[in-house]
Formats: sequence, structure tokens, C-alpha cells
Amino acid sequence: MRHGKKFNHLGRKAPHRKAMLANMACSLIEHKRIKTTVAKAKALRVYIEPLLTKSKNDTTHSRRTVFSYLKQKEAITELFGDIASKISSRPGGYTRILKLSNRLGDNAEMCFIELVDYNEEYTTDKPQRKKTRRRGGGSKVSKDQTEKLVEEPAEESKAEEPKAEEPKAEEPKAEEPKAEEPAEEPKAEEKDNTEDNSDQQNKDE
Repeated sequence: MRHGKKFNHLGRKAPHRKAMLANMACSLIEHKRIKTTVAKAKALRVYIEPLLTKSKNDTTHSRRTVFSYLKQKEAITELFGDIASKISSRPGGYTRILKLSNRLGDNAEMCFIELVDYNEEYTTDKPQRKKTRRRGGGSKVSKDQTEKLVEEPAEESKAEEPKAEEPKAEEPKAEEPKAEEPAEEPKAEEKDNTEDNSDQQNKDE
């Protein structure tokens, strides 16, 4: 009788169900993805995720605890080695279920169950957006764009500084007439010479 037992028995007695889940968990650890029915995948997810959390703490006690469930040394070595380092920064949700078409024959719902960190097609390097309470759909300006906007006025002011110095470069042009004044002095001397010559001619007369 199943009084108060809400989990899926999968049509098996308890020892058969535990052995089946242990074998499926070892296969998932070894191959990183297995194909099974949706009912078995959901039962396996509840079974293996606590063991994956245990593997983050690599101690003798946690190894013995996990070994009491899996019963395979190779799976324990893989779990506490490569997999533990992959999932170290993930706070849960280590597996993913991808549904497939129904199986021919009994029409059972089929799926892939896989470890999330080993599927390169679904992993992205995009930075996560911080959640805000604004409801407006306006365009958000990133930090890089704001930095560019702040830097642009400074660059414009630097570019304008040489323009302010241009009048200084024009000052020598204003001084050019002064340089021409000495050239006019000989003309004045020539006039004096002509006047002296005219005086001498008057005296001779």
C-alpha cells in the first residue's frame, strides 16, 4: 500500500528502483548525457542532485556517503574530480531535461537528461543583467557607453585649445608694418639730400 508515498514508484519494488537509479546516476556521471523516459529522468534528477552537491566538499566522509548510493569507484573518482570542479560555482540546478518525441511501441515520453555545465550549445558568456524595479522599456545605456560620453566632452575641449591659441600665431602679422618702417627712412634721407642739392644750386647761382 502506498499510503502517503507521493514519489513515483516507477512500477518497481524499492530495491529494484534504488539499483536502477544508482546505475542511471553512474551512467550520467560517465557520459554526461543519457536518453530515458521523462518519468525516470525526473526521478533521477531528485536522486542525483544531492549527490552532486555533496561532491563539492571533497572529504572522506562525503566520499563514503556518496559511495553508499552509487556503489562504483570509477563514478566516485569522476564525480569528485572533473565534475566537482565544473559545478563548484553553481548553486544547484546541475541537470537539464530536454524532451524528445514519443517512443515507438508504447508511446512513452522520451527525453535527454544531461549535466548543464557540459553542454556547450546552451552555455553563453553574456554578462547577466542586474534586475531593476523600473517598468519602463527605455533603452538602457551601458557603463562603457556612459564612459565614452563622459570622455567625449573632455576630448572636444582638448581639440579646441589650439583654436584659442591661433590669435597668438597671428600677432607677428600685425608687427609686419613695423618692419617696413626702416625701409621708408632712406626715402626721407633721399628727400633731405635733394633739398641740400637744391640749396647748393641756389648758392651757386
